[in-house]
Amino acid sequence: MSRKILIVGGVAGGASAAARLRRLSEEDQIIMFERGPHVSFSNCSIPYFLSGMIDSAEDLVLMNPGKFLKQYNIEARVNQEVIGIDRKNKLISVQNKTTNTMYTESYDKLILSPGAKPIMPRFEGIEKVQTFGIRNVEDISRLKNYIIENKATKITVIGGGFIGVEVVENLVLGGYEVTLIEAINQILRTFDEDMVQIFHKELLEHGVKLILGDKVNHFESHQVILESGHVIDTDLVVMAIGVAPETGLAESAGIALGVTKAIKVDEDYLTNDTDIYAVGDAIEVMHALTGAVTKLSLAGPAQKQARAVADHINGNQTQYKGVIGSSAIKVFDYNGASTGLNENLIQSLGLKLSYDKVLFILGDKVGLMPDSNPMFFKLLFEVPTGRVLGAQAIGKGTVDKRIDVVATAIKFGATVNDLKELELCYAPTFGTAKDIVNYAGYIASNLLDGDFKQVSLDQVRLLLEQGETFIDVREKGEYDYGHLKGATNIPLSELRKRVEEIPKDRPVYLHCRTGQRSYNAVLALQNFGYPNVINVTGGFLGTSFYEYYHDQTLNRDPILTNYNFY
Repeated sequence: MSRKILIVGGVAGGASAAARLRRLSEEDQIIMFERGPHVSFSNCSIPYFLSGMIDSAEDLVLMNPGKFLKQYNIEARVNQEVIGIDRKNKLISVQNKTTNTMYTESYDKLILSPGAKPIMPRFEGIEKVQTFGIRNVEDISRLKNYIIENKATKITVIGGGFIGVEVVENLVLGGYEVTLIEAINQILRTFDEDMVQIFHKELLEHGVKLILGDKVNHFESHQVILESGHVIDTDLVVMAIGVAPETGLAESAGIALGVTKAIKVDEDYLTNDTDIYAVGDAIEVMHALTGAVTKLSLAGPAQKQARAVADHINGNQTQYKGVIGSSAIKVFDYNGASTGLNENLIQSLGLKLSYDKVLFILGDKVGLMPDSNPMFFKLLFEVPTGRVLGAQAIGKGTVDKRIDVVATAIKFGATVNDLKELELCYAPTFGTAKDIVNYAGYIASNLLDGDFKQVSLDQVRLLLEQGETFIDVREKGEYDYGHLKGATNIPLSELRKRVEEIPKDRPVYLHCRTGQRSYNAVLALQNFGYPNVINVTGGFLGTSFYEYYHDQTLNRDPILTNYNFY
């Protein structure tokens, strides 16, 4: 029997639900409503229009109403906003924004995919500056047109999340002078503080004026005034503080919201109305690793939710396992990806987890390859079970591949011992015979077994200031180029002949370039009867990246005689 299925919202979730519904049934009448002029546009690609990487705003539009009708027999109504839901009579009220007329439409099933809206705080004096939010193709077109028409050169972006950072990168590539303001002490909270310093350095070196740990107080004419009193001259401001779920329509219809103030849904994405579903950025979801409800503004999960809704409407079995939050980003020359839990999330949620971490650096390809580069990798795992909890990777190569492997492992409940045994593709131009993911499993399992002890990068400065003993096991030429102040150089190649120079009566911290040679040195010394040796994870290369941004912006005394980023 033919059903009438209405969908509110025509981007990732809505368009995916419509297409899947049609694949499952040719009988149903499917109508999709979008209050803007475009359906099925590439929301995540929007910032790249600013740099010219995407030539035309129209290129961002993947489908149009005509194509939907011809290819799928789906009616896509643009410039038509659903402003009310009559649940009792199963009717929606629609405003045609082109003709400024109102009408109603009945439904058998209703799917809500309204998305999220940019958070636009009403700062004092906000009317004195030109501000922009970024949600759709219209928004990005307005922003770029304003920049060109007003010959803007100085642009301020407020908010260091994914959208903010991508906008900053593309504005810089477009030739503009850009300031990025983030109220907390780091950008991109999907990465931990010890990893994200790589991106801080990258922004700094590409001319971005990066201001962390300072909030907007108010605006003056062409100026942003921060709480610290810092004044930023600007031609315009892009608000990228974050997004809030669009729940007004649902709330006014008596559809329940959850603890996160997003739409509450069950495992089939049904709301408290058995004929109304909701998907995408407007809903709250369950985190598979914590069991807690959360919000997740990512296109991939939205499309999977849409498929599940279409399946459920058509009587197909669905299996809801929650989300883990996998994402990736490019920041100039570096790529980053993350999945699952990180230390930021564990601490902010107050999770009572016993965990340990691995942070190391390995070539993303065989070192003989001319395009081989270091990749920074961090893995979190539960103690003592070894269950994989999350991972982050940053480098110039295929970080997404490595994180995708870990994301898959997490979904199947893998442990660090499983990571050791993964058989992954190898060729010198693609990776190493023991891939980075395998290495993470080896190191983590060694830590679980108590084979050695380690200290993380964020502890190095404090330990040096406390006068702790550091030994650099790199070769003399490496040491002479740059080293930790106060560190003694005993190359690994000379270690066994110079064991007597190493004290046994206090902790000794060993490091090399990335942590691999110093790990070997730690094991050798343990075999010589040294129980007090500790590996510095990430080594001198990691310490250089970790220290650089704060050294440059705080004008503090470096703990290194020279940085080495290679």
